[in-house]
Amino acid sequence: MNTYVVTLLIFGAVVLLTAWLPMALRRLPLSLPICCVAIGVLLAWSPFTPLPAMNPLENIAWAEHLTEFVLIVALMGAGLKIDRPLGLLRWEATWRLLGIAMPLSIAAIAILGWTVLGLGVASSLLLGAALAPTDPVLASDIQVGPPQTGEEDSIRFSLTSEAGLNDGLSFPFVMAAIAIAGQGASGGFGWLPHWFAFDVIWKLAAGVAMGWLVGRLLGYLTFRMPERGRIARTGDGLAALGFTCIAYGATELVHGYGFVAVFVAALTLRSVERKSEFHGELHDFGEQIERLLMMVLLVCFGSILAEGSLLSNADWRIAAVAVLVLAVVRPLAAWASLVGCRLPRAEKVIVSIFGIRGLGSIYYLAYASGKAKFDNVETVWATVFLIILLSVVMHGATVTPVMRWIDRRRGLDPLKSTVTSS
Repeated sequence: MNTYVVTLLIFGAVVLLTAWLPMALRRLPLSLPICCVAIGVLLAWSPFTPLPAMNPLENIAWAEHLTEFVLIVALMGAGLKIDRPLGLLRWEATWRLLGIAMPLSIAAIAILGWTVLGLGVASSLLLGAALAPTDPVLASDIQVGPPQTGEEDSIRFSLTSEAGLNDGLSFPFVMAAIAIAGQGASGGFGWLPHWFAFDVIWKLAAGVAMGWLVGRLLGYLTFRMPERGRIARTGDGLAALGFTCIAYGATELVHGYGFVAVFVAALTLRSVERKSEFHGELHDFGEQIERLLMMVLLVCFGSILAEGSLLSNADWRIAAVAVLVLAVVRPLAAWASLVGCRLPRAEKVIVSIFGIRGLGSIYYLAYASGKAKFDNVETVWATVFLIILLSVVMHGATVTPVMRWIDRRRGLDPLKSTVTSS
């Protein structure tokens, strides 16, 4: 059988499903990611699949760069969606989730890694840092709607803005894990000054500054320069991909956090001109690319699960940690962070529960695994993959009915909303 032709056939089917499944699944308690993982499993078990039986530990560079690319596309899309201007009070829930819930989650997951899984300090911290951020890719089902659609209630806004920023803000903890692993048996805290000055202060500041600078520059070229030369006149959403790569690449060149820069650049671009219809073109193109990349990667994720070598390291301890992370750590940490926030109780519960884990965790593991040698790294990978699988199934099956319920409670017609589509 011609493997190339079969690959084209399957890829074409995946592209078609990318367009059709969100509409078909809209009324069902299913999500697009669940279907993607199931397709990957079925392909891996089929006799003619062109998908290789691969382990990401044996393909670290591929795992890192593929997940990195889909993440930056998702972050640009998330930033372009947000209509709400930046502000301390307007973004109160976001700051609480980032400043309280995320550090609490990192600490709690690291402790579980140390006590339950028997990991070392570096591996435990890496596990916590990789799993604490919510995912901007798989969380699209519960994010705000396209620009200027009015589909930006407090739940969707909080989860969208949190997912947009916490990927970059968890990076210092990943770098700390790499630094500790690099110390080896010598131990000590000699890594601490450089880590704090460079990996925390400089990289975060550079990410924010470069994101703002690139966003302002692109905003001028798009909306403010003489009309005949404005990018907005093209009406071509392909520019979103260029904006994304410029913001990320320029920031990484000055050793800043590119994830932070991409999201900040998108927010800044929106602030230059909020009412332009071109934002919709940028968002729509970015969303299509994001969905396609997500489907391809999740099909591969499903095939890796079905192949079995990665999850062969899973045992009851890993299963227990996975359940605790999703059912206890995230809900309690997020709820604690929202104490005193002005959100209604029901909305706090939903925000606390829907901390979806996904491709960002795989990126962090791949990045760190390529930079340093971690003890029991197979256990870390198996834990993360099981948590992503459980999150895809648990959150994917509940997001549609839960958001319909909260919309009806607000007096809205959920079936007319595009936000809750799978």
